[in-house]
Amino acid sequence: MEAGTARFIEHVGRLPPAGLAEAFDHAVRLRRRGGREASRAVRPSASEYSQIDHAVRAMLLPRADELNAHRQHLHSDALSATVIAARAVLKRAKITEAQYQLLVEPFTAIGVEVPTHPEAG
Repeated sequence: MEAGTARFIEHVGRLPPAGLAEAFDHAVRLRRRGGREASRAVRPSASEYSQIDHAVRAMLLPRADELNAHRQHLHSDALSATVIAARAVLKRAKITEAQYQLLVEPFTAIGVEVPTHPEAG
């Protein structure tokens, strides 16, 4: 897996349940502002998607009870939001800077660092 994507997933894995809940809620709000379309623009290969999905699941599964105790379904919510953002990090050179910012904003808003988009100069 690309180093920037792996670091992003690792950082997300250290977030407290409240941070993951906040990131998911932020992602839901952004879907109305173009997040759905931006997410569709990110097209990893099957093997890339599988690597991301496996890494995120391996990171969050041990925390499932902790996350769901904080909020019902937070484990699956966090999984979804993290996979979408990790795909954007991986494919940042293939999407616009605006799309990239929209997809990673739920995490950057709570302090998670992401690689710079190539257009950001």
